[in-house]
Amino acid sequence: MPTMVDVARSAGVSVATVSHVLNDTRPVLPGTRQAVLDAVEELGYTPNTLARSLVTSRTRSIGLAVSAISNPYFTEILQGVEASALEHGYSLLIADPHDDPGHERKVVQLLHERRVDGMIVAPSAEPGDLVAYLGRHRVPAVFLDRVVEVPEGDGAPRFDQVCAEGAEPTALLVGHLAGLGHRRIGLVAGRPGLSTTRERITGYRHGLAAAGLPFDDRLLVHGDSEADGGERATAALLSRAVPPTALVTANNAMTIGALRALRDRGLSVPGDLALCCFDDFAWADLFTPRLTAVAQPSRDLGAQAVRLLLERLAAPDRPARTVRLPCAFVHRTSCGCPEQTEQAHVTAPERNLP
Repeated sequence: MPTMVDVARSAGVSVATVSHVLNDTRPVLPGTRQAVLDAVEELGYTPNTLARSLVTSRTRSIGLAVSAISNPYFTEILQGVEASALEHGYSLLIADPHDDPGHERKVVQLLHERRVDGMIVAPSAEPGDLVAYLGRHRVPAVFLDRVVEVPEGDGAPRFDQVCAEGAEPTALLVGHLAGLGHRRIGLVAGRPGLSTTRERITGYRHGLAAAGLPFDDRLLVHGDSEADGGERATAALLSRAVPPTALVTANNAMTIGALRALRDRGLSVPGDLALCCFDDFAWADLFTPRLTAVAQPSRDLGAQAVRLLLERLAAPDRPARTVRLPCAFVHRTSCGCPEQTEQAHVTAPERNLP
């Protein structure tokens, strides 16, 4: 098996130079760097990752803690994280916190004990223990999809965050349904306590207000971000003395649950109930009718999280950033509009918040 000495001899450089090239510990002239990389390729040299981590205190690994990995939205985020991590020479360790604060704390500790260089976490609705652990151990971390309010001040932990816009796209869905003549528009909201849930409820209320419609708390039901919860929430709305004529579902899993509830009652979309959903997914245009939706930039969210984490590793003391990426409105037919060429437009530009 070739060694670093063999690489140095083949490239005509010192062993220290080979180390600097492979570990990015010091700038090396482009020609020299290429000679080392060519020698590595020619000899089939494989660096000893364990030995390198002992020298550099870096394992070139990232921990990813995301619940509901089976959800297509989070699956695409994972793909974005993995592709970006590999591009920068990092491996990925994945754990599922199951949206449970206690389990979240355990899996984050396990990832930390595996000596990952940093973490990307989609926090639960009660992230207090998570924030305390990451802050106490000074773990470089990025919060993904769901934002957390962390008090600022001297000594406070610095957490970068990346998420999609939530309020404005939801308001757009409500406004679209109101523009089609609907006056009783229901919302199947997500798990209470999540920032995504709060933002989509805010957007729902803003959309109603902009359309001159009153907010009726009987038309807002939580589906807990799951298909079964979405089914129960939709059934509850349909049982109202005066049920909604249109519905906004706040994520793709709850959309599936809502469609089940409608099917079980023999109701059609959009004939009996118009439907718009937050989260587009691969088969949304295979339903009959095709689903009008807000599409989140899921892969871009994953890639942006990796970029923020690597920036944090390079500059631990820089100010924390919150990056919000725009969504797109995908206009199909479940809202009651006639069949047309699919349209998508961005709902807001990317925002970088201090």
